Amino acid sequence: MLSIRNLQSGYGRIQALHGIDVDVAEGEIITLIGANGAGKTTLLMTICGKPRASQGEIVFEGEEITRLPTFQIARRGIAHAPEGRRIFPRMTVRENLQMGAAVTPPQYFTDDLDRVLTLFPRLRERLDQRGGTLSGGEQQMLAIGRALMGRPRLLMLDEPSLGLAPLVVRQIFQIIREINREQKVTVFLVEQNAFHALKLAHRAYVMVNGRIAMSGTGEQLLADPAVRAAYLEGGHPAAEETEEAR
Repeated sequence: MLSIRNLQSGYGRIQALHGIDVDVAEGEIITLIGANGAGKTTLLMTICGKPRASQGEIVFEGEEITRLPTFQIARRGIAHAPEGRRIFPRMTVRENLQMGAAVTPPQYFTDDLDRVLTLFPRLRERLDQRGGTLSGGEQQMLAIGRALMGRPRLLMLDEPSLGLAPLVVRQIFQIIREINREQKVTVFLVEQNAFHALKLAHRAYVMVNGRIAMSGTGEQLLADPAVRAAYLEGGHPAAEETEEAR
């Protein structure tokens, strides 16, 4: 579905991505993990067209989209729920979801809204509430729901668990699994919570200093000593595993 080859990108004279190669097959959940500043967010934003790739190519469903404007990329079926949620705080939940539907024909709106509200029942209760008054977990649900209103075939999620309580984190990851399995949406997930992300992923990549350092199945990387030492041991994986088993 998505093929990235020798991708280079950055901000002005600062190069953030150095020859990235990534593949995402239809129906997969792909996870990208790495430390802060590794270039994960830059990769997702470059796929969306901002910043623009300085070298390499991005091919989505057989079409090169490297130079397309962001709105045309969205219309081709790629949606992005960015880091930090970036909802419109003064708009209501309903208005935020309407913004997500801007790239789709209006006749789909009612069905898509019902689908999102079925997935996130909490949002149905808060349709007329301003986004800025929601809890952190509810805002993350709104950010994902807004992205789904664009009817994506590829959903890119940037740090969906950031700043959330453990119980809410488990709920968000369960929802991501449901979006993939039940709604047949391919997911490209950037996440610092390596334990949950790798448990969820079909395949995964590790990014270090703007380069892909490792790749494999989620299970392979979860068991890899180098990955555990770098991304799991500091996060008390034993406690996470115990919690997951409950």
